[in-house]
Amino acid sequence: MPRVNQGVRGAVITGWGSALPPKVLTNHDLEDMFETDHDWIVERTGIHERRVGGMTSDLSIESGRAALEMSGVDLDAIDALILATTTPDRSVPATASTVQAALGLNCGAFDVNAACSGWVYGLVTAHGLIAMGAEKVLLIGTDTLARITDWTDRNTAILFADGSAATVLEAVDGPGQMLGWDLDSDGTAERHLYAETGGTLQMEGREVFRKAVRIMVDSATKSMAHAGVSADEIALVVPHQANIRIISASIDRLGIPMERTSIVLDKTGNTSSASIPLALNRALEDGRVRDGDLVLFVGFGAGMSAASAVVRWNTTDPELVPESGEASA
Repeated sequence: MPRVNQGVRGAVITGWGSALPPKVLTNHDLEDMFETDHDWIVERTGIHERRVGGMTSDLSIESGRAALEMSGVDLDAIDALILATTTPDRSVPATASTVQAALGLNCGAFDVNAACSGWVYGLVTAHGLIAMGAEKVLLIGTDTLARITDWTDRNTAILFADGSAATVLEAVDGPGQMLGWDLDSDGTAERHLYAETGGTLQMEGREVFRKAVRIMVDSATKSMAHAGVSADEIALVVPHQANIRIISASIDRLGIPMERTSIVLDKTGNTSSASIPLALNRALEDGRVRDGDLVLFVGFGAGMSAASAVVRWNTTDPELVPESGEASA
């Protein structure tokens, strides 16, 4: 059972930043491209507009630089750069290498492709690196889905967009923020959402909805159990921003009120690996996350992948560190 074992060195998030392309594509713009309607899109997805344009590396550099500047860390102190993306600039090399060079980092750099679950996969990986001795890790989630979207297909074109968000994680004495986590994948469902190499996104919406709700609820439930916390204790859920109906159905099944979620998809659309950290940034900017709060990250993606994590948002204040045994249900 995945758990944060006692005695493992933990980490805290000390900096964050985001980047969105300047071009705004509204639902009304889409009305001029194919047969659709603003109200129809909002009712089914919750999306009013989305950002499109730019390369994965460019957006990653912008968000990564903002997170590094906020954290105030010495660039030479970064031990690893993890880029969660399903839309790399090239097949080879990893786009993380391009970003590393532009930011002036001297560290390991690699991409993680778990589709829309990618940032949480990266979060768990970053904590693993820190548990093994790394001091500071830059984690970025970026996708430029506009490049692989069929802009004549109403079923997918209304959903997907581009964006990036980054976080800096630093090692601390003690367990840090992470209390419990879960990573999952159901490869038998990959046919419901995919893009062939050089092709565009293909999606069976009904099947994605049905399986997404199930796999998100299952993963979140496991993470809370591993963390030894209940749904009533979760102060904020930061879900993958795919579709407001998927979010609502999942949160309802978890027994958590919708007002305890962070939503940005109305302005950003589905930005895949960037969506959860973008929603975290919004919550932090709005003052919705306070030291001591329990935060649940949960998402799903093509694969079908799923990932979740429970963190206790804190600084290095020892009074906010979990009690002994709390992180090892």
